[in-house]
Amino acid sequence: MSFMRRELEEERNGRDSSPREYKMEDFRDSMKSLRSSSRLATDSTNSRFSRENVINGLKGLSQGFIVYPDHRWYKLWEKFILIWAIYSTFFTPMEFAFFKGLPRKLFLLDICGQIAFLVDIVIQFFVAYRDSQTYNMVYRRTPIALRYLKSHFIWDVLSCMPWDNIYKASGGKEGVRYLLWIRLSRVRRVTDFFQKMEKDIRINYLFTRIVKLITVELYCTHTAACIFYFLATTLPKEKEGYTWIGSLTLGDYSYSNFREIDLWRRYITSLYFAIVTMATVGYGDIHAVNLREMIFVMVYVSFDMVLGAYLIGNMTALIVKGSKTVRYRDKMTDLMNYMNRNRLGREIRSQIKDHLRLQYESTYTDGAVLQDLPISIRAKISETLYQSCIENIPLFRDCSSEFISQIVTRVREEFFLPGEVIMEQGHVVDQLYFVCHGVLDEIGIGEDGSEEKVALLEPNSSFGEISILCNIPQPYTVRVRELCRLIRIDKQSFSNILEIYFHDGRRVLMNLLEGKDSDLRVKQLESDIAFHIGKQEAELALKLNSAAYYGDLHQLKSLIRAGADPNKKDYDGRSPLHLAAAKGYEDISFFLIQEGVDLNASDNFGNTPLFEAIKNGHDRVASLLVKEGAFLKIENAGSFLCTLVTKGDSDLLRRLLSNGVDPNSKDYDHRTPLHIAASQGLLTMARLLLGAGASVFSEDRWGNTPFDEARLSGNNQLIKLLEEAKSAQISGFPSVSQEISEKKHLRKCTIFPFHPWEPKDLRKHGVVLWVPMSMEELIASASEQLNFPSVSCILSEDAGKILDIDMISDGQKLYLISETT
Repeated sequence: MSFMRRELEEERNGRDSSPREYKMEDFRDSMKSLRSSSRLATDSTNSRFSRENVINGLKGLSQGFIVYPDHRWYKLWEKFILIWAIYSTFFTPMEFAFFKGLPRKLFLLDICGQIAFLVDIVIQFFVAYRDSQTYNMVYRRTPIALRYLKSHFIWDVLSCMPWDNIYKASGGKEGVRYLLWIRLSRVRRVTDFFQKMEKDIRINYLFTRIVKLITVELYCTHTAACIFYFLATTLPKEKEGYTWIGSLTLGDYSYSNFREIDLWRRYITSLYFAIVTMATVGYGDIHAVNLREMIFVMVYVSFDMVLGAYLIGNMTALIVKGSKTVRYRDKMTDLMNYMNRNRLGREIRSQIKDHLRLQYESTYTDGAVLQDLPISIRAKISETLYQSCIENIPLFRDCSSEFISQIVTRVREEFFLPGEVIMEQGHVVDQLYFVCHGVLDEIGIGEDGSEEKVALLEPNSSFGEISILCNIPQPYTVRVRELCRLIRIDKQSFSNILEIYFHDGRRVLMNLLEGKDSDLRVKQLESDIAFHIGKQEAELALKLNSAAYYGDLHQLKSLIRAGADPNKKDYDGRSPLHLAAAKGYEDISFFLIQEGVDLNASDNFGNTPLFEAIKNGHDRVASLLVKEGAFLKIENAGSFLCTLVTKGDSDLLRRLLSNGVDPNSKDYDHRTPLHIAASQGLLTMARLLLGAGASVFSEDRWGNTPFDEARLSGNNQLIKLLEEAKSAQISGFPSVSQEISEKKHLRKCTIFPFHPWEPKDLRKHGVVLWVPMSMEELIASASEQLNFPSVSCILSEDAGKILDIDMISDGQKLYLISETT
């Protein structure tokens, strides 16, 4: 048998004050690992041995012996003791019923068996075991001894008592013989043997199950046969004729003196009675005679019904191949074929087989079991199982309950054995894990292959979040210390949830940044985390602006209600209100105003939302912004207005002037827009500027006034207009156009010289006019331009007669007709 060495490592954080555990390995394997440690330095995260391990192993050898349960010598001992357990299990009922004091040759055999079991009791105090909670191998003597004392020690000791000698010493008291049944506790050895056989893929499963079922049937009938005979022997000798065997006559042969009959004939007769009773054939040749036998037969037949159901159920499972063990064996066979085909190493083989065995032995929820349930029920199950764990994760501190619920419904549960590496440093990670139970180590691997413990992951911890959230390789290796129950969520699902719950996504990133402040190694990643936070903010602003640009009010509301900031700007400094105003989306602009956005925010080019609305001709949006308190702010207004005059963009110029832009704003040469209009002979522009209050007396850098520029251009109409304006501004009276502007914003209309219901082939071209102060002026101006009779009236598109000038809106189509028509 093998001996054990010290545990691979002690806990380094000072938290563990318990004695060291022992790990046991083959000594030759340890020496081999020592010789190859220098060659495998770069694979130190996967190696199970090191120089320190071998030194600790040598110390362990000097301090005591521990039996390794997988060593070949111990396995041979188990097979040896199994033989004695089979013998004891089958012989005990027979000894109880057929012998009142064993013959000498059987007594010596019994003594040998009891000695073997006594030796096994001593060995059990040194056999290492796997802890059912942590799944770690335990090699310390104290826990091994306590575990054995609490489990089978008492029964094993009582089973080794010489009950035959005690029975004889007590004067043949019948009650002492009943203590022989304690030895049936050894049947657990046989049960364990069959369980191992069922999981051993080298042995045919059908053969194993059939052998087990036959053994169960034979043992039950064997025990029943012994009890049938025992019932006959407990009556006084003069009443033995009133028993099932004493009254039995088969042909010419009588069992009236059955105690003198050959042992095997008595046993076979008892076994025959037990079998036909179990099969409920009931030929009638053997039957219960007295009351005690009748009671036992009834109990036995009732038990046989359960035994029959057990046998039939197992045979059915063999036919349909649907048992859990069959699935385990099939999967293990496929894995063995895969490992052999790819020539995987011994260590990875061991990890694969251990993990599959853990899945077989554990009772965690399998997703396939819940597939047939509705999604709502599965969500409730997940909330019941994982809600408390996820809520206590520091990464999700202060996150909304809706966000937590989305995480909970998408997680999956997994178990990992001690020593397994879940994540490796430098690898790409696509899973985020949360620790429910167990302990893991975060380990940093140096360039020289040395290991440095970064942190200890305990329940309510998480790992993989830095790699997933920041899109960087895993910064450290995560290795299991104790059996762990983890829940995980894949990167795609987690990213999808973060895209919907933006506010919670920012909270998660902030929690990640705060949680790493005390970690010097991970603190180096602070810039990566901060960069990712800024990147997410920029992406979120783009999504908001995209929704505003395309007029998607529903998406915009969803983004803002999920936590997006409506004041966040994109790379050009534009807010969603800039784009909504530029596109003329009145509903989106109104919603953003209600959300309290900055109405006068400027982009990188100095443009405000109001300017965007005015520039693109969206008067209704502009009016809404002005009503809510927005004001027009244009950098270098003089240069901008001069440019508009040069381009001849009278519509934009009119809108700007009507929204309060100073018409006397100057450019870098101190020229006003009126200077430009006068120098280029732009009569319409000049009228528009004069109507807005432009001064004729403004001087540029060279001392020239707009009137001087008009005389140089040689436009007589423009000169006349400026002279009139000059006179009006000198006398202090505004011009007619200025009076119009002061009373009402400038409006234009299109007037056609025909009835709105006129056939298309009779229609004529119209004329565009500024709307004056009265209807009389409009009719007179239109009649002059269209050569129409003076006795006329103006109709709307619906042929309604317009009586008040205030009823005319900007850009409206009007129709001039004679009163007689």
